[in-house]
Amino acid sequence: MIPKKLSIVCILSAGAFLQAETAKVDFVTEVKPIFEAVCIGCHHDGKDKGGYRMDTKELAFQGGDNYPDETIVAGKPDDSAVYWMTTLPNDDDEVMPPSKQAPLTKDQQETIKNWISQGAEWPEGVVLEQSQRLNFEKDVLSILQKGGPFSDKDKEKIRLWVLQGAVWPEGFSMSDAGVEEASGPADNLDLVVKMREMIVGKSTEKSFEEMKEYESSIPKTGAKYQMVPIPGGEFLMGSPESEKDRLDDEGPQHKVKVEPFWMGKFEVTWDMYEPFMITATPRNKDGSPVKINPDDEPIEIISSPTAPYTEMSFGMGLDGYPAISMTQHAANKFCQWLSAQTGHFYRLPTEAEWEYACRAGTTGPFSCKEEELNDYAVYETNPDNPVLSGYARIGTKKPNPWGLYDMHGNVMEWCLDQYFADNYATRSGSGNTVVAPFVQPTTLYPRVARGGSWYDPSYDVRSARRWASEENWKQQDPQLPKSIWYHTDALWLGFRLVRPLKVPDAQKMDIMWNCGRPADD
Repeated sequence: MIPKKLSIVCILSAGAFLQAETAKVDFVTEVKPIFEAVCIGCHHDGKDKGGYRMDTKELAFQGGDNYPDETIVAGKPDDSAVYWMTTLPNDDDEVMPPSKQAPLTKDQQETIKNWISQGAEWPEGVVLEQSQRLNFEKDVLSILQKGGPFSDKDKEKIRLWVLQGAVWPEGFSMSDAGVEEASGPADNLDLVVKMREMIVGKSTEKSFEEMKEYESSIPKTGAKYQMVPIPGGEFLMGSPESEKDRLDDEGPQHKVKVEPFWMGKFEVTWDMYEPFMITATPRNKDGSPVKINPDDEPIEIISSPTAPYTEMSFGMGLDGYPAISMTQHAANKFCQWLSAQTGHFYRLPTEAEWEYACRAGTTGPFSCKEEELNDYAVYETNPDNPVLSGYARIGTKKPNPWGLYDMHGNVMEWCLDQYFADNYATRSGSGNTVVAPFVQPTTLYPRVARGGSWYDPSYDVRSARRWASEENWKQQDPQLPKSIWYHTDALWLGFRLVRPLKVPDAQKMDIMWNCGRPADD
């Protein structure tokens, strides 16, 4: 059975890759693109070299003149000409593809071999059609050098190249193609030090009494956002053992103290996020600009996402809707990008800050009465939000007692922390109040998300409910290796902003903006 969080992609994303068990070779997404690019040109209706056609399952298994019974032998790749002929020396008369063409890579050969070993499953009705065989240096390199946003034609070329195995020439690096090395400043601690000087100069509030709710706009785009002051204080973090539907990782309850901060009144929207996600600046795969000038301002230096391979709202709406499917790293870098423009230190909330703000002084499962949840939350069983209909525009429901909207449901929200199922037990052992807890991440998975979403039942949008990120949140991502920017299968995952009253030192700011990737990534 496909887990619930994975099955959503099959329902909402047209053309999504088939869900498959680990190590199971899928014919349609892995073998078919290779055959179509390399083999069909010589073995189709109208051109059946060697008396062999392979555009249909029946003909492919039927074989040709030379190996009528041994072209594809399910379970026996070494007896299957479709495989072993690709492994012959390039000067052998029987090598496939012919020596005038580039040979298959070892990875491509291994894909075909594993497919045959696993039974050579070819779904009924799947017909092969000839497609262009993509050459990296001829067809793809210029697109990567140019960077996003990509045209539909560019996207199609990259898609085919990835499906065909993302063949990258042995030993090749982008510098071999004449791409200039970045000069001047970089997206590093030195940049954060420079940004902090600006932020400290603009942060005039010294106490909670001076903190006011405010509306601001992003200078680069004009998109508006609102921030609500949250008073510091103590609370019991986690859920009591008596709470219905409670999970083990929600306890034991323990006292936590947080400092004052502002929090986004609403979740970050596409209006705010999309201009950060899609830019005209040519970028390296890590999101850094291909060219950085010595006098560039921080906003021009901060790494931003490479262009997405699909429409990331998945048709659920853009104007006024929450942004979704970004990695924690992408959410962190958006906060840095916004900080560079506004002169305020924005970041993701810690897990403790998030729950404190969600509860807003309440102690029950929700910040409202359970029987009134439909008025406050967008979730699966809400009669106003039928199952699988998608997220709602921000602020369509009532706010919690502190004026924050959609803390329960709509989209799940990233927090800064590493997830540990038992870290509450570690904290509560001393019996002392824990001050401003933050579990600094050391591994890419799992990280903490909170709040539940439009896709979850009511018990999963409780104030204390914790979520651990998983690698399969980006299972659909076609990139090899997987993108550091997109969780293409997390159509229920977003984030909201926090701005702490106290500006931390530059080293801590750097950690909070860049902890979305492990140190060795």
